[in-house]
Amino acid sequence: MLDKFKSTFKVTAIAASTALLFACSSQETTTLPAGVSLVETVIAQQDVINIPFKKYKLANGLTVILHQDNSDPLVHVDVTYHVGSAREQLGKSGFAHFFEHMMFQGSQNVADEQHFKVVTQSGGDLNGTTNSDRTNYFETVPKNQLEKMLWLESDRMGFLLEAITPEKFEIQRATVKNERGQNVDNRPYGRLNETINQMIFPREHPYSWPVIGYMSDLDRGTVSDLKEFFSRWYGPNNAVLTIGGDIDEAQTLAWVNKYFGGLNAGPAVENIAKTSVTLSENRYYSFTDNVSLPLLYISFPTVYGMHEDEPALDVLANILGNGPTSLLYKNLVKSGIAVQAGASHPCRELACQMSFFALPNPQQGLSLAKIEQVINDTLLEFEQRGVNADDLLKTKVGIETGTIYGLQSVSGKVSNLAHYQTMLGDANYTAQQVDRYNNVSKADVMRVFKKYIQGKGAAILSIVPHGQEKLIAKTNNFTLPDVSKPPTLAQLDTALMKNTSDFDRSVMPTSGPNPQITVPTLWRETFANGIEIIATKNSETPTVSLLLSLDGGVLLDSVDKAGLASLTASLMNEGTTVRSKEELSNELAKLGSDISIGASGRNTYIKVNSLVKNLDATLALMNEMMFKPAFAQADFDRVKNQLIQGLRQGNKDARTLASRALKQVTYGKDNRFGLADSGTITTVSAISLEDIKGFYQTYFSPAKASLVVVGDIDKADLLAKLTTLQAWQGKDYTIVGDYQFPAVTPNKLYFVDLPDASQSVIKLSRRAMTYDATGEYFKATLMNYPLGSAFNSRINLNLREDKGYTYGASSYFSAGKTLGSFSAGASVKKEHTYDAMIEIEQELKNYQQHGLTADEVTFMRQAISQNEALSFETPSQKSGFLRQLLQFNLPVNYGEQQGEIINNITLKQLNAIAAKELAKPMQWIVVGDGQVVRAQLEALNIEVVELELAK
Repeated sequence: MLDKFKSTFKVTAIAASTALLFACSSQETTTLPAGVSLVETVIAQQDVINIPFKKYKLANGLTVILHQDNSDPLVHVDVTYHVGSAREQLGKSGFAHFFEHMMFQGSQNVADEQHFKVVTQSGGDLNGTTNSDRTNYFETVPKNQLEKMLWLESDRMGFLLEAITPEKFEIQRATVKNERGQNVDNRPYGRLNETINQMIFPREHPYSWPVIGYMSDLDRGTVSDLKEFFSRWYGPNNAVLTIGGDIDEAQTLAWVNKYFGGLNAGPAVENIAKTSVTLSENRYYSFTDNVSLPLLYISFPTVYGMHEDEPALDVLANILGNGPTSLLYKNLVKSGIAVQAGASHPCRELACQMSFFALPNPQQGLSLAKIEQVINDTLLEFEQRGVNADDLLKTKVGIETGTIYGLQSVSGKVSNLAHYQTMLGDANYTAQQVDRYNNVSKADVMRVFKKYIQGKGAAILSIVPHGQEKLIAKTNNFTLPDVSKPPTLAQLDTALMKNTSDFDRSVMPTSGPNPQITVPTLWRETFANGIEIIATKNSETPTVSLLLSLDGGVLLDSVDKAGLASLTASLMNEGTTVRSKEELSNELAKLGSDISIGASGRNTYIKVNSLVKNLDATLALMNEMMFKPAFAQADFDRVKNQLIQGLRQGNKDARTLASRALKQVTYGKDNRFGLADSGTITTVSAISLEDIKGFYQTYFSPAKASLVVVGDIDKADLLAKLTTLQAWQGKDYTIVGDYQFPAVTPNKLYFVDLPDASQSVIKLSRRAMTYDATGEYFKATLMNYPLGSAFNSRINLNLREDKGYTYGASSYFSAGKTLGSFSAGASVKKEHTYDAMIEIEQELKNYQQHGLTADEVTFMRQAISQNEALSFETPSQKSGFLRQLLQFNLPVNYGEQQGEIINNITLKQLNAIAAKELAKPMQWIVVGDGQVVRAQLEALNIEVVELELAK
């Protein structure tokens, strides 16, 4: 429920991943390609925290950073441009984000739609992101594909404009509108951030408009506007190219110089002036939305990113609203006044904001004025309480832990280097950043509270359900600006970018031999009580992760009390007979550890993450949570109510409704599979505290438990720490395995009405085979890859790139031990609901009748087989691999067996699978605005069933 509002302790940039290596800065002399200068070398040395790298500058101004990490046979390439929505002109919002889309549409030497295909076929992953301050594009690929990535990135840096056409422009304009519809307009509270920024910043301030832009601005934009914007901001002198991984530095630098060195510099770029924003009084504004609970959001403008007061403000946000030890949790959530509340202090290059939010508990009234008063009283309480030693300790531990966990992926380290270089011109900033937070004092926190929060004006936003305007905090005293009529602006008058090349860029570089993949070395153990252990030692970071799984999970619920497993697990996070939830949270924060208990699918799970040095203390807390749960009535009432409110909110979200409808139609509402893991409002309401205790007593047993461990610890040392788990006793239990499912009804369409929904969610689905690693299921996923799994799949290219109906469409097989399914679908413009459904049906029919092409088979083979080089980099990936071995009793070398199938399965065999699987009857589920969609559905000439979801 409202996960995006959950406050997490933020340390600017550190939270975006860093690396803990010991380093110093120096310069060295070596032979470099012409036009390349060595700027800085950071090498390993004791007692300084940083990431080793070499920084170079090309003659055209491009900054190049190389970081060597030979632990896995992969490389990560990041190109960050110092341009985000803040560089846009008033009335021309959304261009930076628009270019994020255009940069994937081909360039002079890369054909339309080929960028995604080339990277995917190389076994890589890719994406791009845009925020207010920068845009970045990145790929992670097997190490033998590096030159190809540099060819791709340089071609769109230097030769993009030649490939931009009015047709591509219009398709991506439609795609951006679909993205806004899916992620903003069709999402509860989706317009919150956009509105708050309009309330805080003057109309002319570059943070006053959203990154995605106003649709009216995009509608006025032209191809010429776009080309001028690109020419102004996307030159090599406004970019940082960062490459990390298993690289040959000399060869990499030679390639960089070849592909980027000949590009012309763009116009000079200056940093935007940082001007402080203050509000002389509180600004109140409200609007209605398709939500079940009202929300209050209070935001104070403070400083700017990297300002000297930023760390102290972050600590303040932590004290006020981060987690169970915070004041807002105590005063709003624990007291029962709100079902959720928190605080955060996000920073951008030009401005930061201290924000508080809360969603009231219907059991104690929904008035947002009451919520505002409690928040104000909490600020007064903090003034009296002050700052204690634990507040600062948790900050320092959070820094250390976040820094160490940043070592776990090359992409994290590369992103960190790129961020600091782009924002500060100093990639070697991690040590200073850590020091900034370690040096925060109690007096600093009190000083920034008084300077930026106490008695200052804030933007106070009320979002309330339709028809419940009386719940707002206060009558509006602020009017949002009219963004539909921006002032007339002069053209940028920037000469369009034009580059030439002294070699044939139309020739795509070849790749060397595929790198050797090393599967993690593992060990196994089985305790007498039934716990199966599988583990691998990973010494890249001084961390340990444990995942204890108890088979059964939500399958152990009765239908009339669906949600019992989830609620029981949730309640085990709420404190023990020894410590309250607040005390547990405080101890874990001081250790830099995390323990969470939950239930989903076939498992109840206990997840643990810890630094090696704190593992004993962390395991002691885990044992306490597992074996001494408090199961207090007050905690039960609060958590149960939070779950019910979350379920109620899901009734307003199209994707949540579609997921519920899919389960109910596919598996039937009279068995547990047909209901969400968390149950329904009716079933959860029926659960008592005695039910929780009974479920725990019956099913919290080692009889069907397994433990996956990945970390910097030897087998003997680990087993010595697991004596409590080894001594755990409990009876075996039965998981029901006989289920009756409804027949598939291809002559019926099941419709869920969501009034005023801006998009429709459409899903064509059926039950399918259960999981296997090398059999029918695995081969079906290979068949489906070109149809609906890859970005360049037939379904996605049709609905997104050709028709502009959606932000993304797909088809996929999903399977576990007990169930499997096949689905195709998308979230689409509601006016094109029928059109999109017809296109999906036609794509499936054509694929079923005519099968794959030889090129598609080649694409599938290369993309899936080469992607294995990326499979074992992080502890999380290693843990997933080990869990797969245990859960499905697979041999360690099952990946080799899959590789044999991928390389040897024939086009004829794949087409036979397509002919068989896609001929099976399927049924439509549609969630959308009935006033717009119903008439379209009638044109399908099948029975439309108004689906009543289980309450």
